[in-house]
Amino acid sequence: MMLKIVLADDEVFVRKGLIELIPWEEMKFTIVGEANNGKEALEMIKDLEPDLVITDIRMPLVDGLDLIRSVKEHSQLDPFFIIISGYNDFNYAQQALRYGVHDYIMKPIDEEEMTAALRKLTYSIIEKKKALLSGDKQQGNPILEALMQGALGKKEAEPYSAMLGMPEGASLMYVLVDVYAAPQEQLADIKMFQEALHAIECREGDVPVIELQPGKFGLLLNVDRLHTREGGIGPALEKLRIALSHRLSCDIGMYVGNAVDHIAELRHSYLEASEAARHKYAERGVIWYAKIKDLPLYVFDISPDLSNRLVLQLEEGSREAYCQTAADMFRLFREQRFTPQAVTGSLSRCITGIIAVIKEMDGSEEEVGWLKELAEREHGNWSLQLLEEHFMLALTEAEDYIALLRQEWSKGSIKQIKNYIDAHYSENISLKSIAAMFYMNALYLGRLFRKSYGVYFNEYLLELRVKEAKKLLRQTDLRMYQIAARVGFQNADYFVAQFEKREKLSPTEYRNILNAKELGG
Repeated sequence: MMLKIVLADDEVFVRKGLIELIPWEEMKFTIVGEANNGKEALEMIKDLEPDLVITDIRMPLVDGLDLIRSVKEHSQLDPFFIIISGYNDFNYAQQALRYGVHDYIMKPIDEEEMTAALRKLTYSIIEKKKALLSGDKQQGNPILEALMQGALGKKEAEPYSAMLGMPEGASLMYVLVDVYAAPQEQLADIKMFQEALHAIECREGDVPVIELQPGKFGLLLNVDRLHTREGGIGPALEKLRIALSHRLSCDIGMYVGNAVDHIAELRHSYLEASEAARHKYAERGVIWYAKIKDLPLYVFDISPDLSNRLVLQLEEGSREAYCQTAADMFRLFREQRFTPQAVTGSLSRCITGIIAVIKEMDGSEEEVGWLKELAEREHGNWSLQLLEEHFMLALTEAEDYIALLRQEWSKGSIKQIKNYIDAHYSENISLKSIAAMFYMNALYLGRLFRKSYGVYFNEYLLELRVKEAKKLLRQTDLRMYQIAARVGFQNADYFVAQFEKREKLSPTEYRNILNAKELGG
C-alpha cells in the first residue's frame, strides 16, 4: 500500500531537495502533487485526496495555517499534516499544533528528523485507512459530530437537543476522554466504552458519545445534572474518570471545555477541551480548560545537548547515567509543560540518534522492538508514566543490543589485530600504539587479547620475535645487534635478556649448540 503525499512550498528548490532527500518509495510513500502556494495545494488536496500533506507555513495567497484550517473545515477531507518552516516562531508552532498538525520541522530539513516523523506517521495513516475500509472505527453519534464541527446554526441545532436527551435550555459541556493502553494491550472501542459508561451512568440515561479515533472519545454532558451530584461538578467528573478507569482496567485522561448555554455553541467547548488535552503531560486527574487556559506550553523538542548526552551514555553502556538522564528528561516534560507533540518530537530525536548508532555498528533496528514500536506508533493513547516506562524498557533493550554488537565487532577486530601483529611484529609496535591505531582503549585491548588467545599481548609479541630470532640464528651469521633490529628490538642487550629469559640460554649459546651439533655430525 503506497501512501499519497502532496508537497506545498513556494520555493521550488525546497520541494525538489525534499524529493531527493528522502527515500520515499522505500518508506511506502509516493509524491502525487507539488504546489507553489496554499491555494494550489487546497485544490490538489480536494482532487488527489492525499494521506499526508507536507506544507511550508508561510506561502503567498493562502499560507500554511489557512490551508490547514480550510482542509479541516472541509468535512470530506482529513489528511495528516507536517509543517516545515524556516522560522523558529513560537506563535506559529502553537497555532499549527492547535489545528492538529502532527509534526513541526525546522528548515534546513534534517533527513533523520523527517524520516523519523514519516516513520511515526506511517502506522497511524495505515491504521486509519484500515479503519475506514472496515467501517469499525470512528463510529458514534453523527449529530454530536456535526455539532462538534460547528456545522449547525442555532435554529438547526435546537431540535437535536431532545434527540440527544438534553432538556431545552440546559447548559452543556464537551469532554474528551483518552483511554490509555500499552502497545500490546487492546484499545477500547466505542462498544466497550459505551457499555462501561452505561454501567456507571445508567440511572441518568444514555450519554451521547463519539469515537474520534481508537481509544479517544468525546462526550456531551448536561452541566445542570452534574451540579446536582454530591460535591458538585468537579468531584462528579473525577468520580466518573475513576469509575471508567476501574471498568476498563486502565488509566483514563479527561479534558473538559467550558459550559455553553446553547447546543449550537458546542464547538467552542470542544475546542477548549482539545486545548486542555494539550496539557495532559503537565497535569493530573481531570484537566479543565478554565484552569489551564493562561498557562504556557512548551512546543519545541528538547535541546540536542540533552538527547546527544543520552545517546552517548547508552552507547557507553552507562545504565545508571542514561536512566538518570531519561528521568531528568521526563521531569522536564512535566515541569516545563511540554505538549504531547513536543514530547513525541523529543523522544523521536533520541530514538533517531540511537538507531543511527545501531546502524553504524551494522546492526538492524528490527532487533530493537521496543524502540521501533516507540518510533512508529502515535503516543496519543499513552499516559506520560506509561510512555516513560516503555522508553526505559526501550533504552535497556537498545543498550543490550549495542553491547552484543560491540562484542561481535570485538571478535572481528581482535582477529584483525592479531593478524596485524603477526605481520608487523618486527616493527616498533606496542600495545599502546596498536590500541590507538584500532581506536581502542589500551587497557581494554590488553584484556580482550588475553581473553581471546589465553596469553598476554607482550608475551605473544615476544614469542613471535624470539621465534624469528631463532630462525635467523640457525640460518644466518648475522650479529646479535642485527638480529635484534630485524625482529623488532631497539636495544641488543634487551633482546639478549628477553631471549635468555624465555629460552633459558642466551642467543649465542643457542647458536653455539647448533654449531657444535653440526661439527659433531
